[in-house]
Amino acid sequence: QVQLVESGGGSVQAGGSLRLSCSASRNSNSIYFMGWFRQAPGKEREGVAGFESDARITYAESVKGRFTISQDNAKNTLYLQMNSLKPEDTAMYYCAALSSDASAKVALQVFGALNPGIVNYWGQGTQVTVSS
Repeated sequence: QVQLVESGGGSVQAGGSLRLSCSASRNSNSIYFMGWFRQAPGKEREGVAGFESDARITYAESVKGRFTISQDNAKNTLYLQMNSLKPEDTAMYYCAALSSDASAKVALQVFGALNPGIVNYWGQGTQVTVSS
């Protein structure tokens, strides 16, 4: 069973920065890091940044120019650098991954890296709170 563990969340003032990390353990070679999602209270989970099937990076319009996704394959770790944070960025942030089988890759090609409906593995989430 794959486990994804996020860290790096916290409380910052508007304009501040945070760096989220997501480490995969247990059979991490069988997954494909898909990206980061977030969910604010009363809202649906939304894609923030992700890797498409051809490794292109996709960002939600609301975070373009402020957030940067990256990964370190040697460490099986996914990162999200968040700069110029705004109060509207306040949410629980989740790391997401896909299984390595062909059907998961097809789903990624069809629906894209910001679609939460195709995610196979979720982390437990890390809270980000931005105050004005």
